[in-house]
Amino acid sequence: MLYIVSVKYVRPLEEVQAHLEAHKQWLARHAAAGRILVAGPFEDKSGGLALASCSSRAELDAMIAEDSFVLHQLVLVSVQGFEPAIRAEAFAPQCAGNAAVVRA
Repeated sequence: MLYIVSVKYVRPLEEVQAHLEAHKQWLARHAAAGRILVAGPFEDKSGGLALASCSSRAELDAMIAEDSFVLHQLVLVSVQGFEPAIRAEAFAPQCAGNAAVVRA
């Protein structure tokens, strides 16, 4: 299952920045394990978004609970799961289940 994980900062940016390195390490660890597919901050610096691939919502929730931003109550987290119906040919098939490939 794919999940869109959106975080909104609820503390001053200075507090968020103080935990940014630990957050980046958390992202890198889960990206290396194949659970975070892509992630980054919003353009307006109000939070960020990640696309995650986990076997279950429970796995995702356990992963999120380890994030320094969550541990220090710096963010509100919103999660929406979805099953891909179509995918670009370049998108990793192992992350898109049975999604139909759209070719140019």
